[in-house]
Amino acid sequence: MAVSMADITHLRKMTGAGMMDCKNALTEANSDFDTAMEIIRKRGQAIAAKRSDRDAAEGCVLAQSNGDFAAVVALKCETDFVAKNSEFMGLTQLILDTAMANKPATTEELLAIEIEGRSIQTLITDRIGVTGEKMEIGFYEFVNGATTVAYIHPGNKLGTIVAFNQADVCATVARDIAMQVAAMAPVAVCAAEVCPEIVAKELAIAADKAREAGKPENLIDRIAQGSLQKYYQENTLLSQSFVKENKMTIDEYLKKQDKDLTVVGFKRANLNVE
Repeated sequence: MAVSMADITHLRKMTGAGMMDCKNALTEANSDFDTAMEIIRKRGQAIAAKRSDRDAAEGCVLAQSNGDFAAVVALKCETDFVAKNSEFMGLTQLILDTAMANKPATTEELLAIEIEGRSIQTLITDRIGVTGEKMEIGFYEFVNGATTVAYIHPGNKLGTIVAFNQADVCATVARDIAMQVAAMAPVAVCAAEVCPEIVAKELAIAADKAREAGKPENLIDRIAQGSLQKYYQENTLLSQSFVKENKMTIDEYLKKQDKDLTVVGFKRANLNVE
């Protein structure tokens, strides 16, 4: 049975596979559309299994905010060539749009959401069959707050989302904070939110350095605590110096806008080497 151009075009639209791949799948399936879809899907699954141990270090990061909810997604692949492909970026945008519409709590929930009968995971696997590269969701996070903002750094390798405790935060102020998160990579909003493992690690490092410098043992704890406070100043968002005006902290910058304004959460996705 001859394969029609209409069927080839339709299969390509549904799967994103190349014209020749679609023609070959339809020929193998004797023009049965569902069987051809399955042939292409199995090809993607086979490639995914074969390349599961490869490093997917490239990709596309996209972020978006809508009122009290913001999300950031990173779809990873092996090469920058694929990462810059319009269809790969379109798939990343589709995944982000799906997250914004459904607000899944986890990456696993996001991957299970179906679009026209195909899950997000299936869409990614199908794309693997097209490109021959490993692909995976490298990052999915979200924030909730009275106001949220999203920022994507040029190049689509770095994105941030931030949530505030007040509604109607000035757009310029919100963007400034999102860019601060992008530029300075804080580990937490404030000292109280730094995870205990990091605190213990920083205290241990500071204590070891003090001993190596020959400091008296009875001063080690005090020196370590002093180093920890410096760590907080440099690595917690509200205590960091504002990149646009380093004579004030982020907390002071926010208080200039409103004495009660603060950040309640943020996330940062970065595919660049830190």
